[in-house]
Amino acid sequence: MEIQGKTALITGGASGLGAAAARILAAAGARVFIADLTDPLGQALAQELGATFIKTDVTNEQQVQHAIEQAGKLHILVTTAGIGVAEKLIGKNGVHDLQKFVRVIQVNLIGTFDAVRRAANLMTANGPDNDGGRGVIIMTASVAAFEGQIGQPAYSASKGGVVSMTLPLARELARHGIRVMTIAPGIFHTPLLGTLPEAAMQSLSEQVPFPRRLGQPAEYAALVRHIIENNMLNGTTIRIDGAIRMAAK
Repeated sequence: MEIQGKTALITGGASGLGAAAARILAAAGARVFIADLTDPLGQALAQELGATFIKTDVTNEQQVQHAIEQAGKLHILVTTAGIGVAEKLIGKNGVHDLQKFVRVIQVNLIGTFDAVRRAANLMTANGPDNDGGRGVIIMTASVAAFEGQIGQPAYSASKGGVVSMTLPLARELARHGIRVMTIAPGIFHTPLLGTLPEAAMQSLSEQVPFPRRLGQPAEYAALVRHIIENNMLNGTTIRIDGAIRMAAK
């Protein structure tokens, strides 16, 4: 699919991976909508890119619907909104807090699904391109979907769910000319990791076989662009991780 002149909505687009995707799509000529809870960052990025910011909580159905409606004619959806929690099943303070588990699933998995179902419904009304394509949906998982560490049951379950629904969604939406892909990043330099001490950042970098560093959001965004422009990419998850395989802890 050509990006020029298309409309793209990015959940979690105010910072990190989502912001990088917003930048690359805007530079490629897309009309970009940024849906995020982070108002100041989102407004500033939207102003920088000539995009539109929509304050959105992906766990709120009405707000997700509003964001989709604001986009109007939608061709591209990129879902990057997500949270994490580090808690063992049986820790020093007792068993894993159930509501923390529920919250992670609600944001990472259900929030993704809600955006996807609404976006796909809107995309079906698009006119087809030369390949019959009407839209592209790119979800964001994590290598934790495959090698979850101790303390990551909630996060791994949420991201594993995103990976698992990629193929059934792609199979169903194929008749509408809508492709569905998932990206599973490894350890990337995002605002969440940016709060760690320098020693911890260095330790994480050394776990990556090659290149021995953290991934950059621009590298994630480059893959987003390639997926959109390559019509044969459909129904699968691509790892972007420098060959890392996460240890137990």
